[in-house]
Amino acid sequence: MTREPILNVPAAVVAVLVLLAAVHGGLALLPEDADEYMVWALAFVPARYVPVAVEIPGGPIAAWTSFVTHQFVHGDITHLLINCAWLLVFGSAVAQRIGAVRFLVFGLVCGIAGALTFMFVRWGQTVPMVGASGAISGLMAAGFRLLLPAIDNGEIHEMRDSPRSVRLATLSECLRSRRVMLAVIAFIVVNFVIAGAAPLFTDAAGIAWEAHIGGFAAGFLLLGAFDAAAPVELEPPRP
Repeated sequence: MTREPILNVPAAVVAVLVLLAAVHGGLALLPEDADEYMVWALAFVPARYVPVAVEIPGGPIAAWTSFVTHQFVHGDITHLLINCAWLLVFGSAVAQRIGAVRFLVFGLVCGIAGALTFMFVRWGQTVPMVGASGAISGLMAAGFRLLLPAIDNGEIHEMRDSPRSVRLATLSECLRSRRVMLAVIAFIVVNFVIAGAAPLFTDAAGIAWEAHIGGFAAGFLLLGAFDAAAPVELEPPRP
């Protein structure tokens, strides 16, 4: 008898997990001064876009590269492990749904959207922001849009067994769904709560709730543009 694997993790997700761990481990091996310099050079800092930018490690180039590089750096091991856990949960279904290349681009786009939101709220502040949380928030939003039809059609198991067969909920369906709207509100509220409680369980400087919300919004709005699954005919939602 063939047994289904407990964890069905796509290669693209594994590759990202390995890369995140490698970056964190590599920075940890550096001398303290070099580690601090590299974290600032890779981090997204709103102050890079005002005159004080010349004083921030990374220089003018980092004003562009940090939109991507900040996503691969984490404040501490707790920050890294939490993001890796959420990546496993939501990234696997999305990667199986849209394919490896689109998954990687989709994640980076959500992370960039998170950085833009952080910059808008914290304009000019010398506050370094690191972590893949913006990208992972986008993957979570994508999961919500896939989860709605799966639940309505009694096919929640398909999210794990065959994500490509699940119909993607339209934006209008999501906006009319009390379930999805409650989930979105809960996501926002939980982010504010965690941001306030972060100092109690992590040594990182804080939680960039702005990046989470920006990444989530991007994932929610843009999944349709990345969706590679062929349309499928499903029964109408059951009452």
